[in-house]
Amino acid sequence: MKNQVIVGAGEQRGEGWIATQQDELDLLKPETFQKFFADERAEKLLCEHTWEHLTIEEGVVAAQTCRRFLQPGGRLRVAVPDGLFPDPEYQHMVQVGGPGPADHPAAGHQVVYTAETFAGVFDKAGFEVTLLEWWDATGTFNTTNWSIEDGPIYRSSLMDHRNEAYRNGQGPLGTASLILDAIRPLD
Repeated sequence: MKNQVIVGAGEQRGEGWIATQQDELDLLKPETFQKFFADERAEKLLCEHTWEHLTIEEGVVAAQTCRRFLQPGGRLRVAVPDGLFPDPEYQHMVQVGGPGPADHPAAGHQVVYTAETFAGVFDKAGFEVTLLEWWDATGTFNTTNWSIEDGPIYRSSLMDHRNEAYRNGQGPLGTASLILDAIRPLD
């Protein structure tokens, strides 16, 4: 059963999750999803720091593809760099065409999303969207009570090692992602 699948996993692994790479599941090639899933549908899809490498229009197409291969009520959890994280060094690293960290060059970044623009991609694809972690225009970090078991996002307030002081109430957030859940309606 292909119930829990990581799309564009890179080095990401998780117990109970099937890790795939672009050659297996290409967000812009629905035929790769058809070949991989055949008649099955996933309960959960997870995609961390991949959508920023697509244009907004490609992001909508990718979201529509994911929706097609999710069970009704299924969850797509997605994280991207947050365009409102109030740290100039972070913004320099994630900017379109920017340098990015050595292990993840940002040269391929097509867009830097805000909560509003990112949620809009999944709204257009027919999902019900819930924001999980995001910065707003006032410079406030927002988070909901979300579960790692529904999809672990490493670059999050809950998991990233750079946020240990924040989790212990001893410092600011060290890094952030814009994270949302896109739920396929029950149709």
